[in-house]
Amino acid sequence: MVNSNLRQYVEKLKDQLHKHNHLYYVLNAPEISDGEYDVLMRELQDFEAQHVELISLDSPTQRVGAEPAEGFGEVLHEFPMLSLGNAFNDGEFLSWYNRISELLEAKTFDMVCELKYDGLAVALMYQDGILVQGSTRGNGFMGEDVTANVRTINSVPLKLLMEDVPRKLEVRGEVYFPKSAFRAFNQKRTHEGLETYSNPRNTASGSLRQLDPRVTSERPLDIFVYSLGYAKENDQMPVDHWNTLKLMKKWGFKVSDDIFLAQSPEAVVEFYETWLKKIECQDYACDGVVIKVNRFDFQRHLGVAAREPRWATAFKFPASKAESQLLDIRINVGRTGSINPYAVLAAVDVGGATVRQATLHNEGYIHSKDLRVGDWVVVERAGEVIPQIVKPIKSRRTGKERSFSMPDKCPSCQHGLVKSGNDTVVYCVNASCQAQLIRLLEHFVGRHAMDIEGLGRKQGELLIEKGLVNNVSDLYYLNKDDLMLLDRMGEKSVTNLLLAIETSKRQPCSRVLAALGIDHVGGEISEILVRNSFDIQRLITASYQELLEIPQVGPKIAQSIVDYFNNTDNLENIRKLSGAGIKLYSEQGSTVAVRPLSGLRFVVTGILVNFSRSQIEDRIKELGGVTAGSVSSSTDYLIAGQNAGSKLKIADRMNIKVIDEHQFDELVRSSFQTN
Repeated sequence: MVNSNLRQYVEKLKDQLHKHNHLYYVLNAPEISDGEYDVLMRELQDFEAQHVELISLDSPTQRVGAEPAEGFGEVLHEFPMLSLGNAFNDGEFLSWYNRISELLEAKTFDMVCELKYDGLAVALMYQDGILVQGSTRGNGFMGEDVTANVRTINSVPLKLLMEDVPRKLEVRGEVYFPKSAFRAFNQKRTHEGLETYSNPRNTASGSLRQLDPRVTSERPLDIFVYSLGYAKENDQMPVDHWNTLKLMKKWGFKVSDDIFLAQSPEAVVEFYETWLKKIECQDYACDGVVIKVNRFDFQRHLGVAAREPRWATAFKFPASKAESQLLDIRINVGRTGSINPYAVLAAVDVGGATVRQATLHNEGYIHSKDLRVGDWVVVERAGEVIPQIVKPIKSRRTGKERSFSMPDKCPSCQHGLVKSGNDTVVYCVNASCQAQLIRLLEHFVGRHAMDIEGLGRKQGELLIEKGLVNNVSDLYYLNKDDLMLLDRMGEKSVTNLLLAIETSKRQPCSRVLAALGIDHVGGEISEILVRNSFDIQRLITASYQELLEIPQVGPKIAQSIVDYFNNTDNLENIRKLSGAGIKLYSEQGSTVAVRPLSGLRFVVTGILVNFSRSQIEDRIKELGGVTAGSVSSSTDYLIAGQNAGSKLKIADRMNIKVIDEHQFDELVRSSFQTN
């Protein structure tokens, strides 16, 4: 049994975490450091681990943890989630205003102006102040139960901050993917060799509808709450929308600060025009302004027409589209050898940006839209979408337009191109292709691959141009005289670069595999392969069927690996890497019978001398240990370099063992001897 003092202490701990979560994710005004927050969270986790009866729905530890669902249940909305009518210009908005004015028999009435966020509409239900259900809009009457996924969004309160809330409450809002986070998310996927997503809106929708909430938790979704669905068993609610938004903010919901109470149609138009000029600079996608009649009694009087509320409308921003001429279709060779067509356009202003190129994806995309060189086309740029061609303007054709066909040889190296299975993309599989090599080299030396500091794109291009690097393995055979030939490379820079190249030989096999740039094989798949005893040495002879037996490896990945290792140039590259001392085998599998750091949890902080932080963390994982970003009561060792900051103070306060790099090496050696 849990005594009352402990239960009270745990409740107080939960309330502290809810408060600091709200300060950080909703108000952007943290009062404590990440490390201090982690200490509180770990303390709560430890108590709940010892006393499972203390775990509750509103516990901050329960944001992620549900098992993957077999499918989404259906949720019947008690009050329909209606769609909005649209106004596309001042005249249409004023027509809406005049209609409402006549129906209300009032010359003026207050309106609330809100930005129309481009994400996925959700309804959040709370019982006694605790989140019990999250659902999508669906068809307006019936949505999908996405409770487990909604709980992973840090700005969604699991427990409301005030006690005096309606016993049963539903609020509605828009889940979105911040544009800055979307860019970082796509960059990470690029580094891992995964496909990137086209825009934040679709990605937010897809993320919230993942059957595995753990996948959703890895995507930094956010929310703006914009309306009250209903409130029951509370007679103290405001009588208008404006004050309800203020109250919801006090309850702990993330309500936008960019709302405006307008008392005239002229004020609405001014608000609209102000945001039209600056919306592209915001960190969220937005396609207009929503105008709502403020008073609830007015809203009830106006009612609904054709599944749209009469009391609200969406004043849409102009679409970011323009017309331009398709001057040419050219080919770009990607780092994985993918042959990517792109459009060369006559310069045109689209949504405030000058566009001269647009993505065309692949040959099938071009033919499906019937695009021809010389066509006049509609170009679109909305939010974070890369400029792309919507359609050709066939009425402007003169008969001089030319159809496009994909070349059968690589435009850079003239090597034959191949198509992998049913893939719509064709590839150059020549690892020595210069155009491919420039991008491959940039990937190979990157922080998430071999992590060779001091070797940027320009230096890489010069090395290739001067014939010093014909494949990534040539990096390990460079000498001081070679590097001194590069522009702006002094003796100190050359010495540091050679040291960085030498240090990269310590990278584990999974990093080396990811660095090779095999299509569909990024960091995550590389680790999965190595954990399943498929290191590079074994992959050289692995069959398609053997690879398919690994649960996370599908036909595309398996075929891509087989194609890569069937290429003689790639095998020569592997041979040279091996000769330079690069690890082609997995220590956890073939060379080391035991994993001496199994069960130990490490945190790394400060500036290290002999390792980069990612290198030492990879070494820990390779030997069975676990790494974390913050110090907690479950941390076994803090590895501290120079200028160690708050993590060192927290470790000292919690009596966690602190070691340096040398002591870490000794720990590993002694662990091997013990085992």
